[in-house]
Amino acid sequence: MKTESEILSLLPARLKEARRAQGLSLDAVAKLSGVSRSMVSQIERGESSPTIATLWNLTRALQVDFANLLEESEVADRVEVLRAADTPTIENRGEGCRIRILSPPEDAGKHELYDLRFVHGGRLDSDPHIRGTREHLTVIEGRVRVISGNASDELGTGDTARYPADVAHRIDALGGPARALLVVQSD
Repeated sequence: MKTESEILSLLPARLKEARRAQGLSLDAVAKLSGVSRSMVSQIERGESSPTIATLWNLTRALQVDFANLLEESEVADRVEVLRAADTPTIENRGEGCRIRILSPPEDAGKHELYDLRFVHGGRLDSDPHIRGTREHLTVIEGRVRVISGNASDELGTGDTARYPADVAHRIDALGGPARALLVVQSD
């Protein structure tokens, strides 16, 4: 028999798995269950413990049995999908740059993955990250200039740059739109 704290620690991940298995967004679960989108999100992140009534509404909306939700089970093979429409973005980090967050929230501050899309003349300005942070930028389309501290270099399609990100740094699109994948690694 599991303790209350063991059950509560399993619940967020199990609810998220059930939602994703159904291919439902947070908004869809909110509409189906009558539980607000923000509350569903808080429960999935383990920031809020649901009442029995809330949990009942969520399990009915997700078409899962309440008891099965908390059973011990072996981790099955699965594919976790982040739908394009549900991909979070970051705004106001430069000009003409759209940043899509591809890494899971639990990796924030350790190993982050971003999809960068620049319009002609777009740029991404970044303040220094924590000491020891490095970035790995691979250009998918177009040309960019990377500036890290006093160092600078230009990259074209297929090129990868690795540079310190614990100093002020910037990425500029050159000669047209550009797209790149950015990995941020912190010690």
